[in-house]
Amino acid sequence: MTVSRFAASRAVLAGGIALSSVVLLSGTAFAHVSVQPQGEAAKGGYATVNIKVPNERDNASTVKLEVNFPLDHPLASVMPQPVPGWKAEVTKSKLSKPLQLHGKTINEAVSKVTWTADGSKIGPGQFQQFPLSLGQLPEDADQLVLKAVQTYDNKEVVRWIEEQKEGAEEPQNPAPVLKLSAASADHHGGAAPSASASADEKAGHDDKSGHDADAKKETAAADSSDTTARILGVIGILVGVAGVAFGVLAGRRRAA
Repeated sequence: MTVSRFAASRAVLAGGIALSSVVLLSGTAFAHVSVQPQGEAAKGGYATVNIKVPNERDNASTVKLEVNFPLDHPLASVMPQPVPGWKAEVTKSKLSKPLQLHGKTINEAVSKVTWTADGSKIGPGQFQQFPLSLGQLPEDADQLVLKAVQTYDNKEVVRWIEEQKEGAEEPQNPAPVLKLSAASADHHGGAAPSASASADEKAGHDDKSGHDADAKKETAAADSSDTTARILGVIGILVGVAGVAFGVLAGRRRAA
């Protein structure tokens, strides 16, 4: 009995240690720089995204962030939203192949945006979001890899530049990835209803009307059946009463 209890205690202790390790490692794995679209990031359209930067250190604060944009799928417009306590700098680079956008030729595109602390920091246990307006998003790509570099006030630099390989585990320092959804009709993140959708909607209304008519018929039939049942019930009661009365009278005649 003592040996069994000892073995059970060891199993519980081992399970607790394993669970604690998983929780700690999970927290570390998910605490990395990421990009999150606000709404839809559709191919060929424009989008607003947040660069989310958590502070992973207990003894240092983040004071600088660099986000790099791919020039193989260049973006003509990258505009940072002002963040209190931070200074944003947009860097552009010459394109080997000019872009055609809204009838204009674009010879350069944004290659990097740098945020530097200007009276603020990202302290231990905190995170900061840096909003960006992006466009026009490429039509021939499913995602954009935005490699980032995070700098702490103790001079430590963390490079979030490792790309995820299909079928492989997540790298230690994964690069932020912006997933692009299917192109919308208006290229501004909101698709116009298609003809087939309108037809389906009309068919749905017609079908609904048919259902309403059927429902009315069923209700009328139900009401008719209910009325008939009530009439038959009353007739049955009357017949029953008449039978009882006849029985009483017959009994009296026999007694007389």
